[in-house]
Order: sequence, then structure tokens, then C-alpha cells
Amino acid sequence: MKVGPRNLITDVAGLKVGHAQDDALKSGVTVLTADAPFMASVHVMGGAPGTQETDLLDPDKSVEAVDALVLSGGSAFGLDAASGVTAGLRAQGRGFAVGDVRVPIVPAAIIFDLLNGGRKDWGENPYAKLGRTALDNAAQDFALGSVGAGTGATSATYKGGLGSASIILDDGVTVAAIVTANPIGSVVTPEGKFWAAQSEIDAEFGGLGGDPASYGAVRLSLKTDAGEGANTTIAIVATDAKLTKPQAKRMAVAAHDGMARAIVPSHTPMDGDLVFAVSAGDKQGDPLMIGHAAATCLARAIARAIFEATPAENDPQPCFNP
Repeated sequence: MKVGPRNLITDVAGLKVGHAQDDALKSGVTVLTADAPFMASVHVMGGAPGTQETDLLDPDKSVEAVDALVLSGGSAFGLDAASGVTAGLRAQGRGFAVGDVRVPIVPAAIIFDLLNGGRKDWGENPYAKLGRTALDNAAQDFALGSVGAGTGATSATYKGGLGSASIILDDGVTVAAIVTANPIGSVVTPEGKFWAAQSEIDAEFGGLGGDPASYGAVRLSLKTDAGEGANTTIAIVATDAKLTKPQAKRMAVAAHDGMARAIVPSHTPMDGDLVFAVSAGDKQGDPLMIGHAAATCLARAIARAIFEATPAENDPQPCFNP
């Protein structure tokens, strides 16, 4: 297995990602879309999720394809980002056809980033505009770190961020992930090594190696001001293999293993940990290996999110790379 040419989720052909952020707000939005609708599912394992239109992604629901997926900061306020994306897609003539009307399908998930030192005294909710801008910025190449939905993310010990990673399986199938890492837990061991070190490829998050002495440790680093719903890691995993909706659901379930490998602890009552899964291609692949690769990519993407974060004024936490 090897990484894709960009080591980004857009190594899955046809996918595009756009960011928008407000540096004073210390928050932003990330949108994944494509030129054509794509099949998606979702699995939630955190105890405090914030979502919109995720029920329709269950395998027993009739909607087979969506037009975009939204990752946003802003807690419940950030769900309005989907409104901006929906408006932008409508202007493009996109959406599910109902008679002579088209209705864009835009599931969304949010993180809590309201206590990160940014200005939150807005008069009008800024997230719809950020969502529309993120959609307009969608492209194959995009930045990592303190951008988009990861702009104001934090973790237990370091500033959080936006990360991505990809892998090409031996059969030619591409699997990839994008994530906003904002957990109550830590992405590094007590000795400062990434929990995800065992999954690293080509020193993509520093090549620091692992910390075997910490494996199995019961000491936990947590955000000191964390409350219920005040955290959350949200992600999208994607493949160019043709999956059924139940298979995509299983891919999302498997991908959560990568979150658990990279964040300690994960899936807590105070996190809303969620993974969307996307099938955007016609290749034939092994669902078992696709799920394994999704977990590996997600672990790597989480570490890259923290590794690529950059400092800003009034940050409550340092960056891994100051």
C-alpha cells in the first residue's frame, strides 16, 4: 500500500474540498462535494453529537446520494453552514429532483469551538456565509491544520486542526479520510509521541516514532474546561470502490477504530465523535480491506491535523509545532 499523489481525501477521483474561516471568530467550515451526487452513510459513536440530516444516511432510508457533506465549527450555530451550502448548490442547479424542483441534500456535523479565544459576539450568525464560501472554494488541493472547520479546534494538550490522508490498496482502490480533530482526549502519549505513530507513512507527521512505554497507560490527559458536548472529532472517509449503503455504513464503523488509535480517550460522553462514509466510484474492492484502510487513514489524518496546526493570537493552547 502507498499514499495517493496528494495524500488527501481528494485522491478519490471526483471529490473536492473547500474551506472558509474567520480568523477573528477562530472558527470555520469545511465542505466536501463533487461534480455529481455521491452515496454516503454515517456512524456516530460519541455521546454528544451535533448533526443535521444524518438520519437519511441510514441504510434503510430511501435517499441514495447527497450533494455535499459539511464539517463546521460553532456548535449548534455551525449547523447553519449547511444552509449556505444548500443555497450555493441550488444556485448551481444541483439537488434531488422533485417534480420541477431540485432540493440539495447536505448532511452536516459540528464541533464545539466556542471557548477558544475567538470573538463570538456576532449579531448575525456567520456560518451560512462561511458555508457558501467554503463551497465556492472547493477544489482538489486544500490546506491542512488551522483552516476551515479546524480553525479553532483544540485537544487535551495541543491545538487541534484539520487533517487528511489517503492510501492506495494493492488492488488499486483508493481510500482516504478528512477530519476535524477537536477531542477532549489527547493525540499524544505522556512522552509527547503521537498515538497514531504505528500508522504513519513517510514521516507525514514528523516521523517521531512511537512510545511503547505508554501503550496501555491509564493516565489520561483531558481538556480542563471540557463539558458535555464541548469537544468532538468529526470525519469523512471515502473510497473510489463501489459500495452499497450498508457496506458504506460498515466502512464508517470500521473507521472509528482509527479514531480510537489516534485519540486517547475517544468516543466519550463529552464528545460527539462521528464518521461519514462516502462511496464515489465504480471500482471493485474488498470491503474488509477498505474498512481497515479507512481506519488507518483516519488515524493518520488526526495526527496530521495536530501536526499542521499553526498559532494565532489568544490561543488557549500551544501548537505541536510552535
